[in-house]
Amino acid sequence: MAATGALTGQVAIITGGSRGIGRAIALLFAEHGADIAFCHLRDADGAAEVAAGIEALGRRAFAADVDVADLPGLRAFIAGAEAALGPCDVLVNNAGLNLRGPIETITEEMFDRVMGVHVRASFFAAQAVWAGMAARGRGRIITTASQLAFKGAAGIVPYCTAKAALVGMTRALAREGAPKGILVNAIAPGPVASDLTAQLGPDWAAKTGATLPLGRIGQPEEIAAAALLLASSPGGDFFVGATLSPNGGDVMH
Repeated sequence: MAATGALTGQVAIITGGSRGIGRAIALLFAEHGADIAFCHLRDADGAAEVAAGIEALGRRAFAADVDVADLPGLRAFIAGAEAALGPCDVLVNNAGLNLRGPIETITEEMFDRVMGVHVRASFFAAQAVWAGMAARGRGRIITTASQLAFKGAAGIVPYCTAKAALVGMTRALAREGAPKGILVNAIAPGPVASDLTAQLGPDWAAKTGATLPLGRIGQPEEIAAAALLLASSPGGDFFVGATLSPNGGDVMH
């Protein structure tokens, strides 16, 4: 995608931005003119590489090691990002994890961890930038859900629950935000090549891709393109409470 300057002069804050989909979003947003703040969890090398890539594109970068489930730490990251780069124009709630196992093996701690990283962090990150966006009369909040919010999957009930909750949260926040100029939307990717899915083994990509109408899994850059659409004007101006589904045909709705 050729750079258009669609985000020139804007500040984007991305959680989970050192690898995978978050990394692709950070670099694409920088390519289109945004200064980028992102957090990561114990991935200093990946963060340094992404920050260098942002700066090579002529944009400013701000990175911090943060567990987004630690709400004081999350709020401090967002405050630090705005102090360094300026008020947040685009928030991308992307940080995530997956704890697997049949329902009998899921502990309270496992369930709470998944919900904390995905749902609580996304809500309170949005809350942290909300007042500023409302005062300026403009803002974009984009949350990474999953096609599994719609189809479910055995062995990852907490993850599917959290992703479905994010879709509902997106719709509720969108109704509250649109009158203030804050457009809230989500992306529900299908199977994508990432560090997280790489843990599923060397045959996972081929086997999973073969089940999709498109015949392959997705790439992080294809998901980032959907985020850019939602973040930019005029492309994203009429999306309110939507969940875009770049999923290779895994779920059609």
